[in-house]
Amino acid sequence: MSIMMEPATAPPTLAVFASDKGPGDAERASLMSQAGTYFAKRGARIIALAEGGIIPVPLITAARAAGGNVQIVADTTIVLPPALVGVTMDVLATRDERLDRVAQLADAYVALPGSLASASALFGTWAAARALGRTRPVVMLNRHRAYEVMRGYAADVLSPGLPGYDRAVQFADTIEDLWSRVSRLVSEAR
Repeated sequence: MSIMMEPATAPPTLAVFASDKGPGDAERASLMSQAGTYFAKRGARIIALAEGGIIPVPLITAARAAGGNVQIVADTTIVLPPALVGVTMDVLATRDERLDRVAQLADAYVALPGSLASASALFGTWAAARALGRTRPVVMLNRHRAYEVMRGYAADVLSPGLPGYDRAVQFADTIEDLWSRVSRLVSEAR
């Protein structure tokens, strides 16, 4: 009698785009902390982009406190605060280099409600990945309808022009739903 075992799949590497700078929802830092903890406890490796003095500190500190692996891709202006000593950081001079690096590392992209800078970085990375021939799913946390405009855009514009768009872009209402969607999409892609 032989027993067949399913091969274990490696936890995903997630590029998480988040910012608590600028106007907007006051609970963004809390959402980053929740996501960092939740993802780290499930074994996900987190890639964070840090540019223009904006570092998603709550995401990174929560993930590390939960035993997670975090890597920062940064511009030359970033100086890590003492709380982030020991975090792996790739410093790249140009934005294109940074976006390409994140695109190369990540299995999927997660967008938390944040600033225009984090949304711009998400879509820049998505475009860089497509240029490299690497299609990666995007899951956006639509908390308080933060990505409602993008949800409409996906349904109206992406659906006719991007076959399988529903596997490329999805929206979640909770951190748990976000994890469920992103882990399923990454598993399907592998």
